[in-house]
Amino acid sequence: MSYDDVEIEDMEWNEELKSFTYPCPCGDLFQITKDELKMGEEIARCPSCSLYITVIYNMEDFSDQKSKTNIEPAKQQPVAVA
Repeated sequence: MSYDDVEIEDMEWNEELKSFTYPCPCGDLFQITKDELKMGEEIARCPSCSLYITVIYNMEDFSDQKSKTNIEPAKQQPVAVA
């Protein structure tokens, strides 16, 4: 069972760890990377103890921009009017 549910907005980006972090009661930090979030992972683990948290976030915020830009707009079809 998850120690807590934490909104991604409540986590801090740690440039050194290249991870979003959140304080763990043991004194270390829960950690989750952007790549893990892109893959749909929602569990941030503490490297020093057995606790983990569930990260609440919108997966679309971390999806690749390439997949959004490769979508072609719908082409208009001619309509016959009688």
